[in-house]
Amino acid sequence: MAALTLRGVRELLKRVGFATVPRRHRHKKKWAATEPKFPAVRLALQYFDMTYSVQFGDLWPSIRVSLLSEQKYGALVNNFAAWDHVSAKLEQLSAKDFVNEAISHWELQSEGGQSAAPSPASWACSPNLRCFTFARGDVSRFAPARPGSLGVMDYYLMDAASLLPVLALGLQPGDIVLDLCAAPGGKTLALLQTGCCRSLAANDLSTSRIARLQKILHSYVPQEIRDGNRVRVTSWDGRKWGELEGDTYDRVLVDVPCTTDRHSLHEEENNIFKRSRKKERQILPVLQMQLLAAGLLATKPGGHVVYSTCSLSHLQNEYVVQGAIELLANQYSIQVQVEDLTHFRRLFMDTFCFFSSCQVGELVIPNLMANFGPMYFCKMHRLT
Repeated sequence: MAALTLRGVRELLKRVGFATVPRRHRHKKKWAATEPKFPAVRLALQYFDMTYSVQFGDLWPSIRVSLLSEQKYGALVNNFAAWDHVSAKLEQLSAKDFVNEAISHWELQSEGGQSAAPSPASWACSPNLRCFTFARGDVSRFAPARPGSLGVMDYYLMDAASLLPVLALGLQPGDIVLDLCAAPGGKTLALLQTGCCRSLAANDLSTSRIARLQKILHSYVPQEIRDGNRVRVTSWDGRKWGELEGDTYDRVLVDVPCTTDRHSLHEEENNIFKRSRKKERQILPVLQMQLLAAGLLATKPGGHVVYSTCSLSHLQNEYVVQGAIELLANQYSIQVQVEDLTHFRRLFMDTFCFFSSCQVGELVIPNLMANFGPMYFCKMHRLT
C-alpha cells in the first residue's frame, strides 16, 4: 500500500511538472560557501573566554555576562544647545550629571578636610562637560536625541565611560588639540564641548568613518564653529603625524582602533574577528603602538596625551603604552611619564566599575549594575 501511495505521488508530481531529479543531478547546498560555519561573534566569544579568563580570573564570568547584556548609555549635554533647559529635562527623568556630581562631592570632602591633600594641577578634569546617567541598577533608557530650539541636537547618546579619556586629558582654555583617531565622533564632540580648544584637528584614516564624524559635527555644532578655523577635519595616516606636525599640540587624544570587545560580541558587520581579518587583528598592537608614538611626537614638550581603547586586552592597553614609551626613549631620546589616575577611579567609582589591578592607566569593566565599558585610558606627560 505504501509503494502504491508513493507511486501515486510521483505520478501527480509529473502531471504538474515536478519531475523527480535524478540523484546525479541533485544539488547539495554547500553551507560553508554561503554562510560562515562559525560567525565572527562566536569566534570573538571563544577568543575572549580563552584569554580573559586568564587575565581576569574569577572576575571574568561577571564581565562576560555583562558584555553579552544590553549596554548602558549616558546623555552628553550639547553646550551649543539650550543646555540649561536640556539639563533640567534630563533631571526630570531622575538622571544625574555624573561628572559635576562627582566633582562637587570631591570638593565638599576637600573643604571638610576628609581628603588627604590638595588636588595637584594634573588632576584637573576637562571643564564644562555635562553627562547624565541613570543610577546603578537602573536600566532606564534615554529617548533618541532631537533638534532643540537653537537648531542643533540637544544631547548625544554615548557609553558614558567614553567620556573619561576626554575628562582625563584636562583641557585648559586656549589649548591646541589633536584627536588622532577621531571617528565616529563622540569624543571629538566632547572635546569641543569643553570650550577650551583654540583649534582642534580631528583626523581619521577611514573616509567612511570621517563621513560619520562630519554628520555628527553638522548635527551638534553651529556652522560658524564648523566653518571657522577652530575645527579641521582630515583623513591622513595617523602613524605619520609626528613627521607631519611634530611638537605642535598641547593635548592629544589617541583613541586607537581595537578589538572593540562589546561590538565584536554583538555585530557581524565590520567585526574584526571575521576569519578574513585575522592578520589585521594580530598586528593591532603594532598599529596601536605606532599611533601612540605618533601622538606623542606631535605633542609639544610639556604637553599631555591620553591613550584609550574599548578593549579589555592588556596586550592592547598597558603593553602598548609601555612599548611606545620605550620606543620614544630609545629612538628619539624623548622622555614620557605616565600620570597617576588613581584619583579618577575614586572620583567616578559611584558611576563605573574599575579594575583595581591595572598596572598602567585605568580600566572600566562592564558590570550588570553599571554596564558601561570596557574603556581603558592612560594619561602621559611628555617631558622633553
